[in-house]
Amino acid sequence: MHWDNPVPVVAAVVDYQGRVLLARNAAWPPKIFGLVTGFLERGEAPAAAVAREVKEETDLDARQCALIGVYEFAQRNELIIAYHVVADGTIRLSDELAEYRLIEPARLRPWPFGTGLALADWMRSRGLAVEFLNTVPG
Repeated sequence: MHWDNPVPVVAAVVDYQGRVLLARNAAWPPKIFGLVTGFLERGEAPAAAVAREVKEETDLDARQCALIGVYEFAQRNELIIAYHVVADGTIRLSDELAEYRLIEPARLRPWPFGTGLALADWMRSRGLAVEFLNTVPG
């Protein structure tokens, strides 16, 4: 029997030197950036998974991981477990990522679905105004 349950995914608002790292997946069109994300492995705690994903995709070391919240992403049948990850080291992207941007938190423009909702909540928790993007990333 197949239940088609949502898949748990971790997402990281990566705080690097006071700016937020947004990344473009190599499979995405140009100018589309998002949070570092990944799937949990068997027996792995979500906080450990997000630290592992940040390391695998950016080569940064997570110093601190704090839960932001849990978000449904019905379009992809996923349940997103989002963390604020304070990281340090030298950025070296994996083959999964094509490029990255470091954005001042006050200049972030979250997208109105999925991981963008976590980014908006993180911004609000810091007293920042949230203005969602008008266009939908691919």
